[in-house]
Amino acid sequence: MKRLKIGVVGAGAWGRNHVRTVAGLAEGELTAVCDTDAKVRERVSRQYPAAVVTADLAALLGAVDAVIVASPAATHAAVALQAVEAGKPVLVEKPFALSVRDAEAVARRAAEQGVPVLAGHLLVYHPAVERLRAMVQQGELGKLFYLYGLRVNLGQIRKDENALWSFGPHDVSVALYLLGEQPVRVAAHGKSYLQPAIEDVVFLTMEFASGVLAHVQMSWLDPHKERKLTVVGAKQMVVFDDMEPREKLRIYDKGIDRPPEYGSFGESLAIREGDIFIPRIPAVEPLAAELAHFVRAAQGREAPRATAEDGVRVVRVLEAASRSLARGGAPEAP
Repeated sequence: MKRLKIGVVGAGAWGRNHVRTVAGLAEGELTAVCDTDAKVRERVSRQYPAAVVTADLAALLGAVDAVIVASPAATHAAVALQAVEAGKPVLVEKPFALSVRDAEAVARRAAEQGVPVLAGHLLVYHPAVERLRAMVQQGELGKLFYLYGLRVNLGQIRKDENALWSFGPHDVSVALYLLGEQPVRVAAHGKSYLQPAIEDVVFLTMEFASGVLAHVQMSWLDPHKERKLTVVGAKQMVVFDDMEPREKLRIYDKGIDRPPEYGSFGESLAIREGDIFIPRIPAVEPLAAELAHFVRAAQGREAPRATAEDGVRVVRVLEAASRSLARGGAPEAP
């Protein structure tokens, strides 16, 4: 099978990682890069002289088989729609769109045209998240109680999106991927300390019909750099720490046991302290795994793991969280 000709739209702070990763793909080739910034185009031309480097989206669409959209968030939906209209399979970076209406428009057009569109939910390709999902689905953790995430660091401060829209797609997409359900209620509190009307810190809470509660703390104004998720089940508890170089997952055989018969309430709950197990997780770069999957999905060899509909679901949660944020944390239904 011939190598897929891939075009990357947007080669800035994150797009440059797509450009680098596409250039190293076995089954794809970096054919074109589109960016409106002349300095970015000059850099890409120097690094990848064989690629078509342009400021014109139509020129890129005419040269490639498939498109990665890594331009500024506000342009994602419009660029994705143009690619779909041209019949090109698309991977749309997070956030998939900045409104449910735009996200649904992309998903609807993709379905009508029969063009594969993938949401850039990077962490669903992380081998530690894959392992965690398998544990959840196989019932190894028992009944799930709650989960909480921490995604904080000092910088990069964005002007075009707040901490919710910058970081939230990661944690929301993972929560939905693990649980396989949509939240019924969403609440978000946040504050803008550095720039007016752009929240630097956001606390997001999601309630699910199953009874699971999920909470995420997001900030680019924090002394620590942390990327952590804790999942608490009736049988076991798991911590996914993406800042750990090797020990990404720790499985705690801990919990609260209820004896079948007891004399008093004090005897009814017994703390169980078991072993800590650290599974071996393959050292795979999630972005490389995501883009290799995109090539196979674009060629019709695999069903997309994170579909346009998944993109819509995550945007629906983020939009509800934005409404809650504007109302001082009042719960909203997505």
